[in-house]
Amino acid sequence: MSKKHIEECIRDSLENYFKDLHGVEPTAMYDMIFNVVEKPLLDVVMKHAEGNQSRAAEWLGINRNTLRRKLVEHKLIT
Repeated sequence: MSKKHIEECIRDSLENYFKDLHGVEPTAMYDMIFNVVEKPLLDVVMKHAEGNQSRAAEWLGINRNTLRRKLVEHKLIT
């Protein structure tokens, strides 16, 4: 799957989100979308990194401590 394909999937999902609102104006979309995307991103990357937080952090381009904090926030680790 290419970056373009992921972008198209997100675009289609957002278009469907607006359709489902039936004219009601959304609020706090940025935080909502970011939180919806972040958890599965972390979950899948950790799976492919076989639980290795240092490797996952490197792949994500974030600090290992930041990754750990986000994993705890999303209840992916305790």
